[in-house]
Amino acid sequence: MESLYLLIPLSLVLAFVIGFVFWIATRGGQFDDLEGPAHRILMDDDKPKAGPHGPQNE
Repeated sequence: MESLYLLIPLSLVLAFVIGFVFWIATRGGQFDDLEGPAHRILMDDDKPKAGPHGPQNE
């Protein structure tokens, strides 16, 4: 029974920390574009990058 006096406040603190981290991630734009990175992996970038001295081959 005495452990509840410790576990209940710890669980409340943990819940607030998780909520704060989620709020920061949402405000930082982590969830704005969920499909874009997945689609960019599938697209080939066949064009060579043009630098100041012409196209560069990698």
